[in-house]
Amino acid sequence: MQVFFGNFLIMAILNILQYPDSRLRIKAKPIELFDKPLKETIADMFETMYASKGIGLAATQVNIHKRLIVLDVSPERDRQLVLLNPTVLKTSEEKKLHDEGCLSVPGFYESVERPDKILVEYFNSDGSKHQLEAGGLLSVCIQHEMDHLNGKVFVDYLSRLKQHRIQKKLIKEKAKLSVIN
Repeated sequence: MQVFFGNFLIMAILNILQYPDSRLRIKAKPIELFDKPLKETIADMFETMYASKGIGLAATQVNIHKRLIVLDVSPERDRQLVLLNPTVLKTSEEKKLHDEGCLSVPGFYESVERPDKILVEYFNSDGSKHQLEAGGLLSVCIQHEMDHLNGKVFVDYLSRLKQHRIQKKLIKEKAKLSVIN
């Protein structure tokens, strides 16, 4: 939500759901309206992603169950990419291991194997259809965020033991924070 204070535009920092929150498992629905409220949500998601020092954020992570992803993998943090209703059309046979982290699973990084390159079709915020061939970090980030839209978290690729350890530690950290506050 954007708010004006005089001539200044104030964007909202949205609350990021934390694993193992069950709302992270909800499958996102397609976006049908490419309107002003959607553009405001996109701006809020970028603001939230940058404030959290992330490189990608799926709407599911902020409890908005629409097929919307924002990304910026550039070192300068100046190449915003918005993917609405993204669909992977093609993946490379070659797969690579990449260390992944997640704003919904703070403090944890694990290796996940994914296709090295993808071809994705998506709509931009004006409703125009595009295709993008992505490799490297951008490919990983798109696949990671698309998993969120499908109700999947990167820890799902890990062993049950690692999943349990991460879940236990995050629950313990959350309990500590609630005692402090």
